Amino acid sequence: QVQLVESGGGSVQAGGSLKLSCTISEYSDYTPNMPCMAWFRQAPGKERETVASLTRRDTPYYSDAAEGRFTISRDGAKRELYLEMNSLEPSDTAMYYCAALPPNSDKCGTFRSERYIYWGQGTQVTVSS
Repeated sequence: QVQLVESGGGSVQAGGSLKLSCTISEYSDYTPNMPCMAWFRQAPGKERETVASLTRRDTPYYSDAAEGRFTISRDGAKRELYLEMNSLEPSDTAMYYCAALPPNSDKCGTFRSERYIYWGQGTQVTVSS
């Protein structure tokens, strides 16, 4: 059973930066490769939205809101996924989640959240004006 644990959230002022991490464990089904993963967020009263995803070859895809401000990356040796967020805005306030696709998925990079089968518990990001 894959386990995902997010960290790095917090409260910052507009214009500030945060770097989220997602630690992946118990992913023997994916050995030797890390799962294909993505970051999502959900603000109170709003639907969950995709923030960024990575293909198997580490090509990133970003939502319009994240493009130019956020950077998704991963470190296979550390089994971690990252989301570096700069120029944060109050509209970025949300719970941020990392998620993983099934083993050997051919949908790496997808923004379709229903394809992701493993999810972390989330880390809260609050941006004040």
